[in-house]
Amino acid sequence: MGLFISFEGVDGCGKTTQAIRLAERLRQQGWAVVQTREPGGTPLGERVRQLLLGVQDAPPTARAEVLLFAADRAQHVDTVIRPALAAGAMVLCDRFADSTRAYQGYGRQLDLGLIEDGIRLATQGLEPHITFLLDLPIEAMASRLAHRGAASNRFELEGGDFYARVRQGFMALARMHTARICVLDALQSPDVIHAAAWQRLLPQLSPPPQSQIAPVS
Repeated sequence: MGLFISFEGVDGCGKTTQAIRLAERLRQQGWAVVQTREPGGTPLGERVRQLLLGVQDAPPTARAEVLLFAADRAQHVDTVIRPALAAGAMVLCDRFADSTRAYQGYGRQLDLGLIEDGIRLATQGLEPHITFLLDLPIEAMASRLAHRGAASNRFELEGGDFYARVRQGFMALARMHTARICVLDALQSPDVIHAAAWQRLLPQLSPPPQSQIAPVS
C-alpha cells in the first residue's frame, strides 16, 4: 500500500511548488509517484474544475459548489487515488477534503455536518496519511496574488474576510488533527519549507520497491 500525501493552504501559499519538489525527490529515491490535484485529476474532474473555478462562468451557488466538489472527489478517489495506492505508489494531491472543509465550511459558512456527510460519501473514509498545510497570512496572500496579476480562479476574487475565515478553518483543522496535519510556515523560503516537509515525511518512508510501478493516469 502506498502513501497518500495532500497539500493544503490558501491561494498563493506555494503548495503546488512544494508538491512538485517533493514528487521529484521521491522519484529520485526510487518511488513511483502519482501527482494529482483537486478539483481535477480525472477527465471528468477537469471539466468540473472549469465549472468550479472559471472566472467568466456564472458561478454555482454555495450548495451546488459543495456537490460539484463531492462529485469530482468521488471520481478522483475511485479511479486515481485508490488504484495508485493499491499499486504501492506515492500519491501527492494538490488539495483534498480539507480544502472543502476550510473553503466551503468556514469560508462559505455552510453547515459543517453536511460538509462532512458529502466528504464521507465521496471518499468512503479515505484520508491522507500526511497533510502539509502551508500557512500564509492573508496580507501576504493578497500581495502574492496581486503580483500574479489577473485572478486565475474565481475564489481569488473573494474578499479578505472570506480568506480570513478560510485560514482560520485550516488552522482549526490542524489543531483537531495534529497527527496528520503538519503546519509549515509559508513565509519561509521554498528550500526551507521543502526541508521541513522532507524531515516530517522521512519516518513514514520505507525503502522503495525494487521495481518501478507504472503511475496511474
